[in-house]
Amino acid sequence: MTMKAGWYLRRLSRMGPREVGGRAVDAARRRRWRSARPTCPSVTGARFTAVLPAQAIAAVPPDAAKRLIAEADRLMEGHAEFFGVARHDLVDPDWWCDPKTGRRAPWGYAFDVPYRDEEAVGDIKQIWEPSRHQYLTVLAAAYAVTRDERYAERVAQHLRSWWVANPPLRGVHWISGIELGIRLLSWVWIRRLLDGWPGAARLFEDNPVAREQIWHHQRWLAAFPSRGSSANNHVIAEAAGQFAAACAFGWFPSSARWRTDALKSLERHLRGNTFASGLNRELATEYHGLVLELGLAAVAEADAAGVPVPASVRLVLLRMTDALAAVVDNRLRPPRQGDADDGHGLVVDGAGTDRWASLLATGDAVFGRLAWWPVVTGTDVRTPLLAALIRPYAKSGTVTRPSSRPAHFADAGMTILRAPEEAGEIWCRCDGGPHGFLSIAAHAHADALSVEVRHDGVDVLADPGTFCYHGQPEWRQYFRSTLGHNTLQLDGADQSVSGGPFLWTRHARSRVLAADTSGAGVARWCAEHDGYQPSVHRRRVELTAAAKELRVVDEVRGDRRAVRLAFHLGPAITADLVENRAVLTWTRDGEDRSAELDLPGQLTWRAHRGETNPPLGWYSVGFGRKEPTTTLVGTGFADGAQGFTTVLRFRG
Repeated sequence: MTMKAGWYLRRLSRMGPREVGGRAVDAARRRRWRSARPTCPSVTGARFTAVLPAQAIAAVPPDAAKRLIAEADRLMEGHAEFFGVARHDLVDPDWWCDPKTGRRAPWGYAFDVPYRDEEAVGDIKQIWEPSRHQYLTVLAAAYAVTRDERYAERVAQHLRSWWVANPPLRGVHWISGIELGIRLLSWVWIRRLLDGWPGAARLFEDNPVAREQIWHHQRWLAAFPSRGSSANNHVIAEAAGQFAAACAFGWFPSSARWRTDALKSLERHLRGNTFASGLNRELATEYHGLVLELGLAAVAEADAAGVPVPASVRLVLLRMTDALAAVVDNRLRPPRQGDADDGHGLVVDGAGTDRWASLLATGDAVFGRLAWWPVVTGTDVRTPLLAALIRPYAKSGTVTRPSSRPAHFADAGMTILRAPEEAGEIWCRCDGGPHGFLSIAAHAHADALSVEVRHDGVDVLADPGTFCYHGQPEWRQYFRSTLGHNTLQLDGADQSVSGGPFLWTRHARSRVLAADTSGAGVARWCAEHDGYQPSVHRRRVELTAAAKELRVVDEVRGDRRAVRLAFHLGPAITADLVENRAVLTWTRDGEDRSAELDLPGQLTWRAHRGETNPPLGWYSVGFGRKEPTTTLVGTGFADGAQGFTTVLRFRG
């Protein structure tokens, strides 16, 4: 109870008066709804008109359709995987069961359920994810492509089951707005993709249970929006889902107001969540992808319904797409920065479809690719469906797009250093940006001045990722810690101070001092941060293309401090460490590759791999999944007299 009270006090300290007042109103409304649940108004003559144009399904590439059908058949057999946990019960799922722990969430008024308590509820992400119904959009898409009614019937069976098991305001699926918003978006697309199936209208517009669920979801989102310090990607999902449903299911007396309010919220928060450069302000790449997907899906609904959208909405999405094209490596992989929970806005594709290639393909279809964009060769189902609904972006003389590939994003503090090479591109991300977004910086990591280095798309010096959110505090702490990134730690402390799993009470402030990415043979970057006051950590990075060499110099300005300098190797890398030199080897496309890593001689170096007490030497390829990898840690002292120089040379 003491820890719980302490967390609430720390959380309260990061709120402003307006947010506190809004949350007090929310609390009063929750109490009122407990005893007097709002009643869905009666509806007559409901129709669904937001259908796909006739040519949309025909435009789906055959190989993308093949992957989709293979995934749908796997789902029909009951098989799926969520966050590294295989499930074989999706023929008739238990909507409240966590297969990882075997626990079932308790029944009761939604806002009484202690969803953060894994002992009482189980892993809430495992429970929530199937109920986003994005696996059902896959089945619905398979119906649209094949007209095989087995897929449609399974979708209908699961929706009816879910609606019965989860009446309004009861249980874990009525707690979090992002879940309701994404679920609404899924339902819109399910209805759209099932159009032509004889049972579609009976499942949705002619079904009073479905109408009640849709109304209550929208009523909930209108009543309990994410506020203030929590208005990050969650509020985008809430607004996008609310807007999509109010456009496609505009059957209720409040639909016009919900549509107007949701569009205002979406426009305001898309701008608020995005730097002018186009990068997401959370500085968490997976959420850049999520927000971009949600924004594109919302615009698709607006255009399908003939609802005018402010020009600023399309402009933000254009800039986000250009920024994504700018930062990906030669294999179309974006940076691994900040939190990542594998969240998607709209899923209609099978396994093996590249998320980032899909987004760039959609960007090409909607906005038009620029000459410097990387080439996208993969195919997907989602792009032709969205492109069939979204009107092409109207070019205007007031909209200026980059004439060459940006490498330095000053507002986000992100710099990409590149060196082309016969064996593949050397790609390096340097982090000199803000700690995170809003006062709690919920999805930030303590990674100031960290670097991330790849060779031909292979992680060499890797960002270890995220792995988990709730239930495993020691792992949550490790993956977001300073030691868990390729940067320097002083006196065993993080640069920024954590107040909880999604709360930072003190933020390190970084500033970029120099960034030269002109491509004149040597690319340079220099930045510093104040997270270890009164000391200052300054780092310089140079990438020399001709020598295939990356040089990193760390300086600590201030009193003598204990130092730990960490370099996390990617899971494909094997390291042979002798004193302060490591030989790195790996295989790419059947070819052996190698590099030498010369580490600062003033420090004592040790290799760590797969340690658990405490955690060290791990890599998370996706949420809920981790694997051992090698982390090189140097220990010693800094007294301000000299720098620590690390040199990475690629062979061949």
